[in-house]
Amino acid sequence: MKIAFIGTGVMGAPMAGHLARAGHHVTVYNRTRAKAEATGLPVADTPADAARGADAVVTCVGNDADLAAVTLGDDGAFAVMREDAVFIDHTTVSADIARHLAAARELCVDAPVSGGQAGAEKGQLAAMCGGSEAAFLQAQAVMEAYAARIVHVGAAGAGQQTKMVNQICIAGVLQGLSEALRFAQASALDLDKVFEAISGGAAQSWQMVNRWPTMARDEFDFGFAINWMRKDLGLALDEAKRNGSVLPVAALVDQFYAEVQKMDGGRQDTSALVRRLPR
Repeated sequence: MKIAFIGTGVMGAPMAGHLARAGHHVTVYNRTRAKAEATGLPVADTPADAARGADAVVTCVGNDADLAAVTLGDDGAFAVMREDAVFIDHTTVSADIARHLAAARELCVDAPVSGGQAGAEKGQLAAMCGGSEAAFLQAQAVMEAYAARIVHVGAAGAGQQTKMVNQICIAGVLQGLSEALRFAQASALDLDKVFEAISGGAAQSWQMVNRWPTMARDEFDFGFAINWMRKDLGLALDEAKRNGSVLPVAALVDQFYAEVQKMDGGRQDTSALVRRLPR
């Protein structure tokens, strides 16, 4: 297929690379041109130039405003996309803009992903997708190049709401993990032995398996940045106001992350939440 990939940051660049290695003809666009050129793929001057004539247009940008700019703005992709081309958005944004874009294009899928930079590089992302069945089936053939789990969760916007569920879960798990680690340190326990003992039982989680060892070594300069996590939690908290749900733990952990940001930890991995707890 001829594919336009818009947004070649730490997630988008490896995803575009997987598409190219799968045999697709990929043209990329990024607001910072050097990041697009670093992929080694053909670079377009505008989102519209990338999207013109494409079978699929994929976006992975920063926020609602960025997504609106590359789709609906001047030189945006939607103005030139073929009617039979599918649009796939992997940005974590509001459910509102996902629905707005779906109203503008029939073949439109909101498909935020989980798995972080490592998942993107390995082609092992999990994609949670909202949109029509026809749009999903067309998008699935594209996403298989970089996602190991692709689930159609509902209508337009449902993918974004599911990503909010994902981030709410992560926030609570990481707070519990941070408290447990500090408790183990205060008890002068061997952290490696503690991990060995509990990581195969009911306390086990992805965060424990992948972050306990690095948290124990105070290593946080990798992974999913706290700045982005706060953006995602903000989306969830806003959505909760609309649907009437109550998120006390997510709201509290969001404020804890604000404390870590004040400690110059905004670009550190979400596991840096442990930094705010005294040893």
